Amino acid sequence: MTGELSPIDKAKFVAAKRAVEFVEDGMRVGLGTGSTAAWMVRCLGELVRHDGLNVIGVPTSTRTAELARSVGIKVVSLDEAKWLDLTIDGADEFDGDLNLIKGGGGALLQEKIVATASDQMVVIADAAKAVETLGAFPLPVEVIPFGWQTSKALIEEMIGSLDVMGYLSALRMNGDRPYVTEEGNYIIDLHLKRIGNPRQMAMVINQVPGVVENGLFIDICDQVVVGYGDGRVETRDINNGTVEESQIEFVESDNLFRDLND
Repeated sequence: MTGELSPIDKAKFVAAKRAVEFVEDGMRVGLGTGSTAAWMVRCLGELVRHDGLNVIGVPTSTRTAELARSVGIKVVSLDEAKWLDLTIDGADEFDGDLNLIKGGGGALLQEKIVATASDQMVVIADAAKAVETLGAFPLPVEVIPFGWQTSKALIEEMIGSLDVMGYLSALRMNGDRPYVTEEGNYIIDLHLKRIGNPRQMAMVINQVPGVVENGLFIDICDQVVVGYGDGRVETRDINNGTVEESQIEFVESDNLFRDLND
């Protein structure tokens, strides 16, 4: 079964496999959204079903909740869990300080709330997500629908004075209609090419009326688990300043790999 996976999917799988090793019995775990996070949810489900691991999952989207339930993970809301031991999620980009861009899948608001309500955040990614400077991936900004064009214009005006290379912004579309988040908001994608000061960018954008949240995750991520297509895994710990390498063996599992359509 694993022989059918692309190198990128293999990298995502081994990163997810390593990340669930951080989960301990009795933990309350935030479950991220996206294709890499989907591998993690399936790997965690394997531990629940076959090893008897007792965990409670707090999903960051409806599709993650549905997947978690389907693989046997007990799901509750963040309000029910109140506080989490750990959140495991993917990222669209991460830099050397483990600052992130997230939100390519449209769930950045719930993802940020869940991540900041956790004792620890572990990000899983393939090596292509590592960058020297954030910004090659478009930065998502969630805005309320009312007056979104005004919010967009104000954002464009503000970023003009910041350390960026690009100034293009675009309303995210779903076919011929605006993309709508689970909270009923729109997303404006900022094509900045390079973000010289992510912390400043995050603070400035969130001052714009109508902005709900942005996709910059600053000082939130504790560790990044980077997977490679040959099974190698690199774990970078920002708090300890360590980098550890390991090897994950591919194990055939019809339950794990079947019907993964993310």
